[in-house]
This record gives sequence, structure tokens and C-alpha cells, in this order.
Amino acid sequence: MLTLFRLLVCSRSALVAENLFLRKQLALFLERKAKSRRTTPVFRLIMVTLAQFFDWRKSLVIVKPDTFVRWHQAGLKMFWRWKSRRRGRPALPKHLRELVREMDIANPTWGEERIADELSLKLGILVSPRTVSKYLEGLRPSGGNGDQRWSTFLRNHAQAIVSCDFFQSVTVDFKVLYVFVAMEIGSRRILHTKVTAHPTADWTIQQFREVLAFDHPYQFLIHDRDSIFSPQVDQTLKSCGFAC
Repeated sequence: MLTLFRLLVCSRSALVAENLFLRKQLALFLERKAKSRRTTPVFRLIMVTLAQFFDWRKSLVIVKPDTFVRWHQAGLKMFWRWKSRRRGRPALPKHLRELVREMDIANPTWGEERIADELSLKLGILVSPRTVSKYLEGLRPSGGNGDQRWSTFLRNHAQAIVSCDFFQSVTVDFKVLYVFVAMEIGSRRILHTKVTAHPTADWTIQQFREVLAFDHPYQFLIHDRDSIFSPQVDQTLKSCGFAC
């Protein structure tokens, strides 16, 4: 940090002189073929970061370009390991998970919202319906009550279903971009794509408006439980005649 501050306050002539001074020493180092030492991870990180501000290929002399590219790839892997670390809300205590399951078994006609309301009103336990549904997965029967199985529903209504999701893309300078994709289930045809660095509910609603701007045969829309698909998004889609 002190070095960075000094560079900010130095004059341009001083920086040029220091650059030439360092290059002259490096030339002497290469001329005498001094044995280099193994670089440290911190040194590689600094070099990769500095390379974002100029064309490093003309200034790279200590290692081969392929080696420097591998440093950058290693930095991307470290970045993705950090991004992929386990996050999210902590799990409910065991006794609450068991209570949710017991309430579902004792009241088969209740849904996730009813169970969440009962916990809130009678016990003062604030749990979202989505959290409740997470602990009910696998407990409710998948068939036998006359309803269609999920695979049958998809097969019968594939041409009327749109699936959408976000995926992340990292740029060369480690900026994260979010890519919205909408796809027709029946034909696997991509209906719409858009990229943003800051996705919001309003931005997502606008993407659906662009997908559904014209006459279409779609009646159902599938998305995951990501927080970006807020109740506001679902309410807007339902007002347009979609089942989410």
C-alpha cells in the first residue's frame, strides 16, 4: 500500500526514471544468467493484477508467456473455489425440522405457507415457506392420487412450458456477470438471453416482458428458488396468465 501511495504522488518523470532503472538491473540480471528463484503465490497474484493495466506481453522477461497464462488460470480457479464455497442460511435446529415434518404428517392438507403461518402465529418462530418446503422434500407422495407425474406433465405440455435461469460468467479481470436465459422446453430453443452485472427483480421482470412481448403459446414457466425470482416476479407472471 505504501508503494502504491508513493506511485500516486510521484511525478511522471520520476516514474519513467524508476522504470528505466529497474529495466537496467533486469538486463544485467539476464546478461549474467543469474539463477532465478521460485516465485511465490503473492508475487504471481501481484503480477497478474498489474498485467490488467497494460500490454504485459512486451514487458514479460522473467518467465515464458505460457507460464504467465497458467498463473492467470490458477487465479481464476482460486476465484471460483472462493465463489463456490458453501453459503446460505444455516439449517434449522433438529427439533424444528422434526416439528415441521410432524405438522405436515398430521395435517396433509396444509401447504408450506400454512405451516409457516402456524409456526409464526402460535409459536413465534419465523420461518419462510420456502424453508419449510425444503424440509418436506421426499416426504410427500409423488403419485397415486390421480395427479399427473412430473415427467408426464412435461411430456404433455412441453410446447407450452418456458424454463429460465441465471448462470455466472467471470471476465478476464475477475468481474462477475449474470446471464439470464429463457428456453422453450419442447424444442430446447433459446428464446431470450441478456447479461447484467447487477440483476434485480425489476430487471428480471423486464426480461420476461421482452420474451412474452408477442403472441405465444406458453402457459407455464419454470424457475428455481433463487432469491432473484421474488414474489414480485411471480405475481407479475401470474397476472399475465402464467402458472409458476
